[in-house]
Amino acid sequence: MNIDLIVMLPFVLMLLAVAFMPFVHSHWWNLHFKKVSFSLAGIIILYYLFVRHDAPRLGILLSEYCSFIILIGSLFVVTGGIYLRVEGEATPLRNTIFLIIGSMMAVFIGTTGASMLLIRPWIHSNRYRITAVHIIFFIFMISNIGGCLSPIGDPPLFLGYLRGVPFFWLFEHLWGAWLLAMGSLAIIFYFLDRKNFLQAPARIRTLETLAEVWTFKGLFNLVFLAVIIGAVFLPTPWREIIMITAALCSYLLTSRHIFEANKFTFHPIEEVAWLFFGIFATMVPVLDYLEKTIALTSAYPELQPIHFYYLTGFLSTCLDNAPTYLALLQLHLGMHGMSIENITDVSHLAINTPKPLIAIALGAVFFGATTYIGNGPNFMVKSIAEDADIRMPNFLHYILYYSLPILAPILVLVGLIFCR
Repeated sequence: MNIDLIVMLPFVLMLLAVAFMPFVHSHWWNLHFKKVSFSLAGIIILYYLFVRHDAPRLGILLSEYCSFIILIGSLFVVTGGIYLRVEGEATPLRNTIFLIIGSMMAVFIGTTGASMLLIRPWIHSNRYRITAVHIIFFIFMISNIGGCLSPIGDPPLFLGYLRGVPFFWLFEHLWGAWLLAMGSLAIIFYFLDRKNFLQAPARIRTLETLAEVWTFKGLFNLVFLAVIIGAVFLPTPWREIIMITAALCSYLLTSRHIFEANKFTFHPIEEVAWLFFGIFATMVPVLDYLEKTIALTSAYPELQPIHFYYLTGFLSTCLDNAPTYLALLQLHLGMHGMSIENITDVSHLAINTPKPLIAIALGAVFFGATTYIGNGPNFMVKSIAEDADIRMPNFLHYILYYSLPILAPILVLVGLIFCR
C-alpha cells in the first residue's frame, strides 16, 4: 500500500475516536482521550522526524497549532472575565434577535471572539429551558456563518486578505449568501424555539417575558478583547506574545467573583487543546497529499465554481478550513497560470473572476458548521455547554439530526444560487 495513504490512517482513527468513543464508552473516553490524541499525534511526529526527515514541516505544524490555541485560549480567558447577564431574555423573538446580533458581531470581532463573549450569557438567559438546539444554532450562526463578511470574521478569510483579496471584497460579494443563510436559520430557529417555549411551564413563560434587565461586570476586559483582535494583524511571534500578555493581565486583574459567577474553569480549553493537538498533527499527511494532488491536477480547467464550493466545503468539515482555503485558492490560480505567492495575481482574479473565489470562501466558512471540528469555536462552545451540564449530541448525532436535515438544504440552496 502507498505510504502516503498509510500515514493518513491516524487522522482517520482520530476522527473516528472523536465521533464514536463518547457514544460507545464515554467514561473510558473521558479518562483516556489525552492519551489517544497524544499517541496518534506521536505516530505522525515520529514519521516526519525519522522517516521523512522533514523537521521543518513539524515546525510549521507547531507554529500553526500554537497560534490556534493561543488565540482560542486568550479569548476564552478574557471573555471569562466579562460578566454579561440578561434577565427576561429567552422568548423566541428575543432569542432570534440575539443570534442575529451575535452574528453581526462576528463580522467585527471574529467568530471565535463573538462565540467566547456571548456563549455564557446565551446559556444563562435560556437557563430555564436550555436545550441542545439553542447551542447548535449558536454554533451555526455565530460560530461560523456570521463571520463570512470580513477578513476578521474567520481565519481562512484573513489569510485570503493577506494574500491579496481586497478587505471589502467579502462584503461586496458574500452579503447575499450571508443574508439567505442567516435569514433561513433565524426563521427555522424561531419556530423551533417557539415550540420549546410553548411547552415550558406557565411559570417559566411568565418569567421569560419580564422586561429585560442587563447586568455588566468586568467590562474593562473589553480593552483586552480589542487588543487580542487587533493582534491578529501582527506577524508572529508578536501576535502570540501580545495575546498571551493580554490574557494574563485580564486573569490577574479580574475579580474571582466574576469568574465564579461565570462558572469559569479551564476544562473546556484543556479538552480543546488536547483534541486539536491530535487533529492538527494527524491531518498534516492529509494536507500534504492534498497539496501534491492539487499540484498534479491544476492544469485541468474544467472545474466550475460549484465544484470549488463543494470541494472546499467537504474538506473543511474535517480538516482545518484555513489550509483548505489556501489549497483551493492555489488550484484556482494554477488553472490560470498564476501563483498564490503573488499578491497582484490574487487581487486580479478576485476582482475579474470572482465566482470561484466566492465559492471557495463560502465553502470554507459555511461548511465549517457541519461538524464539531469544522471550525475551532465549535468544539469550544460544545465544551462550555457541557461544562454547564447541558446535554449535547455526540459527533454523529450532531451531523444526522442537525447538520443534514437543517443546515445541508440551506448549503445546497446557497450553492445553487451563488456558485453556479
